[in-house]
Order: sequence, then structure tokens, then C-alpha cells
Amino acid sequence: MATLTSTYSLLEQAKRINPDGTQALIAEVLNRRTGMILGEAPWLPSNDVWTNKTTRRGSLPTGSRRRLNQRIAASVSRTTEIMDTIENLEDWCEVDQALVDSMPSPAIFRAGEVDAFIEGLGQTIASDVFYANSNSDPDAMHGIAARLGTLDGRFVIGASGTGSDVTSIYVVNWGQATSHLIYPKNMAANMGVQHTDEGAVTSETSDGKMRVYRDHFVIRCGLVVRDPRSIGRLANIETAGATNTFDEDDLITLLNNMTKGPGTRIYCNETILTQMQIRAKDKSNVYYTPGGNALSGEPPLYFNGVPIRQIDREILLNTETAIS
Repeated sequence: MATLTSTYSLLEQAKRINPDGTQALIAEVLNRRTGMILGEAPWLPSNDVWTNKTTRRGSLPTGSRRRLNQRIAASVSRTTEIMDTIENLEDWCEVDQALVDSMPSPAIFRAGEVDAFIEGLGQTIASDVFYANSNSDPDAMHGIAARLGTLDGRFVIGASGTGSDVTSIYVVNWGQATSHLIYPKNMAANMGVQHTDEGAVTSETSDGKMRVYRDHFVIRCGLVVRDPRSIGRLANIETAGATNTFDEDDLITLLNNMTKGPGTRIYCNETILTQMQIRAKDKSNVYYTPGGNALSGEPPLYFNGVPIRQIDREILLNTETAIS
């Protein structure tokens, strides 16, 4: 009979029982800060089912200088179309019913697994908002980094770091007319990670049958950038050393080049946030404003009035490859 690595063994069961026979509470050391990106970004229905078409103004009429009695040619504006895909991220949890029923608290055991799956799928989507690339994976959404993969000195500014040990700061102006997340139209009730408890069922494979507790998890999400000026990237930031690290001048330049609004957010990992907070100790640095308690959802720091959101380095990486 085949051995499935996705099953829960007796050894795994033993790990989840305390020496006194009670249910062990698992320390969730793999939970990550995702910068509240899935919670504060607007979610809108797609204008198709699994794709969304954005029509952008491509060019404007400029007019012609005309002398009296001189005819001029009529002009027109032009538009471009951008197609964005919605990724469908799913997972299943099946645990032997006998194993669950033999736990000190079957309900706590199952609830803990649900929490783990919701956290895991949420982290995957948060990472995909930054790094997914539908050009290389047609089943994925098209993330921010894939749209900002070339230095242009305006919306993608480089800090001169090199190699594959650099990171980026991402700035997004969230809004219905700027950038937002999407879900398939007619599925408004299914935003975020959806969990379906199918209870005790019979699982059947080519190896035979088994009674299991089954849970289904799914999240459907895409990214739409209606206005390309609403996203920006400060790339190629060295994560260690004294040169080519974060420089406020670069972020000031980037912010001034972009469209900004109430939904503008700065996203960075703890490496860059630490560099920022060390610089913020200088009382003459007027661009930083202290925030509040990050545990309550308020950002710990503002830059020129824009909230800074911390995302753990396991999601917003310190191992990006420098772009040119």
C-alpha cells in the first residue's frame, strides 16, 4: 500500500499530546506578518468571471495650430487593454477519523488544523500579490514585482545593490480607480480564505477506502492595476553592510512620482523597517512620524504621512535578484 506523506502519523499524534494526556496547544511559530495587505486592499468583482479587463487611455489628442482658411486633420484618442487573471488556490485536509477521535480533544485538534491551513493559504496569496508572474505560470495572478521588473528611474528606482541578496520596498495606492484585488464576479460571499467542513466522510483511492474528517480550503484572488502610476518599487536594496542600503531620498523621489491617496501604503520587511527606525532616531529627520501599537493594527511608523506596513522576510524576501 502506498505511503502518503500528507497523512498524520502516530508520531505526529504523539507530538500533539502533553505528558499529562491533555491536548497540546501548538505554538504557531510559522505565522507571519503579512502587512494586513489582504485586509486593507479593496476587493472588487471582476468584470468577467476568471479574468478582468482594464481599459486604459493610451494617448490624448494634441490639437493642431491652424491658420485662417487652412484645413487640419481630425485626431483621436487611443486606448490599451490589460487582462488580469484570478488565481484559484485550493487545499484539502483529510485526517483519519480514528486518529482524530482518539485525541484528548478532537475539536481542538481539528480547529488547530483549520487555523494552520487558513494561515498557510493567506501567506501564499500575500506572497503572490508581490511575486506571482502569470507570464511564467498561467494559473497565477500577475504580482507587483512582475509588473515592476525593470528600472526606469521613475516608478522603479534602484538602490544600486547587486546579486541575489537584495530586497525591495513596494508602494501601492489602493483604490477602486488605482489598484485593487479582485474575486470572480457573482462570488462576493467567497472573499478571503473560505473553509468548508465536510465532516466525517469516506475517502476512496486506488488503495482502498478510509473514514476521514475532511476540510476544504480555497481562496480566489487577482490583482488589478488600473493606473500604472499607483504602484512603485524601490529595488536593489542591500540587506546588510553600509552601502547601497535604504536611502530616504530614493523613497521621497518614488512617492513624488506616483499618484497618492488615502489608500497609499509602503510595504517593507523587518530588515528595511529596522533601517528606517534607526534613521528615525535622528530628531532632525522630519520625514518620519511615529505610529502607534502595531498589535492593534496601527502602523509603527509613517513616512511623509504614508503608513509603513511590515511584512515578514519569509513573504517579502531578502533574497530578491537585483534588476536592471
